Amino acid sequence: MSFQAYIDNIKAKTGKAPEDFKNQLEKEGLLNPGLKATELVNWLNKNYELGHGHSMAIWTVFKSKGWVTETKK
Repeated sequence: MSFQAYIDNIKAKTGKAPEDFKNQLEKEGLLNPGLKATELVNWLNKNYELGHGHSMAIWTVFKSKGWVTETKK
């Protein structure tokens, strides 16, 4: 499955684009540059029933847009 297919499937399932998830996280006070991938994955699973692969696609968008800057330890 291509990256765009992941994003398209997420939008079809949830009705939301990555920017919508960003806005929701901001509203809830959860979005900050140090947000961890696991935190996002867990939040997406709890709130939207997205699996790991789809959640990691959202994470990739967040990283590419500079919304998060998690560094590996």
